[in-house]
Order: sequence, then C-alpha cells, then structure tokens
Amino acid sequence: MKQTRHKGREMLPLSVSDAARSGDAEAVERVLRYYSGYINKLCTRTLYDETGRPYECLDEYMKCCLEIKLIQAVVTME
Repeated sequence: MKQTRHKGREMLPLSVSDAARSGDAEAVERVLRYYSGYINKLCTRTLYDETGRPYECLDEYMKCCLEIKLIQAVVTME
C-alpha cells in the first residue's frame, strides 16, 4: 500500500493513531516524535541579551504543556 504524503512529508499511519488512542506507549511516543518539529517551532521564542542582540530559545515549559495536551487529545479522541 502506498504511503500517504502531505506537503512532501509522510503522514502518520492510522494504525499508529489507533494504537495511541488505545494507550500503547510506543505509539504515543511515535505521535510525539511526528509532531515534535511543529511543537518546537511553536515554542521557539526570540529573546534579547543585555546588549540588545536577539537570539532564539526553546521554551521548555510551553513544549511540555503542548506535549501533554497532545497526549490528552490523542487518548481521549473518539
């Protein structure tokens, strides 16, 4: 069976999301890995040092919150 693609990226197989919904820890981990790039992009902040130069930083707290929300959404979806 041909793997489905969206914007050049392979989509997460339905069997993985079904297993994650059932509580399979490996499937949940695979879902988190699949969305990790998007979550990292959402959690990247531009901060400024004491001289005013900008630098990017990953907000670990926000990342953790988003991962928890994703897990809750996957496990409770019908």
